[in-house]
Formats: sequence, C-alpha cells, structure tokens
Amino acid sequence: MSAGAAARRFPLRVRPRSVRRVWRAMCLGLALAGPSVLAAEGRVVSARYGEPTTRYGHAVLGDDAEYGALVLKVENTGSGGLSAKAVYQKSEILIRLPLDHVFEDIAPRLADIDGDGRPEVLVVETDVAEGAQLAIYDARGEKIAATPHIGTRNRWLAPIGAADLDGDGHVEIAYIDRPHLAKTLRIWRFRNGALTEAASTPGLTNHQIGHDFITSGIRDCGQGPELVTASGDWRRIIASRLQNGKITSRDIGGFRQGTGLQAAMACR
Repeated sequence: MSAGAAARRFPLRVRPRSVRRVWRAMCLGLALAGPSVLAAEGRVVSARYGEPTTRYGHAVLGDDAEYGALVLKVENTGSGGLSAKAVYQKSEILIRLPLDHVFEDIAPRLADIDGDGRPEVLVVETDVAEGAQLAIYDARGEKIAATPHIGTRNRWLAPIGAADLDGDGHVEIAYIDRPHLAKTLRIWRFRNGALTEAASTPGLTNHQIGHDFITSGIRDCGQGPELVTASGDWRRIIASRLQNGKITSRDIGGFRQGTGLQAAMACR
C-alpha cells in the first residue's frame, strides 16, 4: 500500500446541494436498515467515507467538511457477527461516528495489516477535542487498533502507507505527525492485535495546509521498502528506511512543485 500526490480528496464544496442531499439520504438509509449477519471471515473489497459534516471545521484539507461515517463493501465468506456499532445490508457496512468524532481524511486505505491475506481499513479519525489518530477497522466494522490522539484540537496527521518496512514479518504503518507544525515521521508496528511505536524522526513533511492531497508514498527500488516524503522546508525529496529500530534518511533530489514525487516513486 502507498499513498501519493495522485490520491486526492473529493471536492465537497463543488458538489451540487441536491447531490449532497441525495448522498446523505443514501447513508441514512443504510444506517436505518435492519441488522443482518456478516462473516467474521468477510473480505473488505472497497471503502469510502459518508455523511459529510461541518461539525469540526478544521479545514486543513481545503474545506470545512469532514465525514461522519465510513462505508465498507464486504464479501461474505463465512459466519460470524457484526461490531455493535455497525449495520450490514446488501454487502455494505456503515460505521457511524459519535458527534464528537469525524473522519478527517482524503480516502480510506486498504492494506493487510494482520497478515491474514485480507485487507483492513486505515483511516484518520479525529476527536474534536483531542485531535487526530490513525485507526484500523476490520471487515466487521470493528476498530481493532489505533494510535493515541495527538492530544489537542486542530492537530492532524497525514498517512504515508503500510508495509513490512524492516523485514521482521510484521506490518508497520507510517505517517507524518502534524505535517505543518511538528513535521515528524512516526512509524507504528502492528503486532499481537495492537499498535506500538517503532521509531520516529523530525524534519519531514507530506502535506501543505489547504491541499486536498498527500505528497508521500512507499516505494521499493529493489533494496527493500522506503518511505518517500519531502523535507520540512519542501526543498528536497527524502527517502527513509526503518533498520534495526531506527530511521535512516537520505536526500534523493530536489522537490519541484507540480510534479511532486512522481519520478522518485517510480525509482527514476
């Protein structure tokens, strides 16, 4: 899994008002549907955000609309039970957040985090008082793990991606903590059903205020996975590796506005 400049947030402000009303009605219909049974062995095949809301108003991604719900499309392959917070109908699950939370994100990301061959869903979930966290949802609509919230309102994180970054057999998830302020790369390892921080380093970023995209990704140019970001001043492209519990970074070229990291992600 990787995320780059091409992954853009849907422009909510340009959506006609009537279309937004229809979208909300569709999500409400899912939420009110009677619950059914979903496979514990189900597979998430796609995910999207729903129920746009202005109850937070941070506007870090260019508008003041975030999302109040997550919609998973799931293939049913066995028997099992839903999360208590989820509703299942016609292969879709709606996870609706409480009113003091929003999904403050561009799009959900699918990645096999636990190594069972089926993807989980990575999201940025924000507490309106405590700021953002990175959370993982499974095919039942259950939040199975999350990082701590940053700790204060209007503080955000920008995901990079997920992979086994150091070859230890466990998946790591990387993001930039407060890409406009702290500019800190953090890597968390998923093991035994929980996330623990593996390493961090300052001086890197992947987002500018108001942009509806995230400028970073994970590449493998034949020598193992590397995290590709910008330097904190947006002048250089930086490739970082996780090795022996530490992050090592190297400068791989100048950053140019408009072209982003495309050449670097293609190993050119």
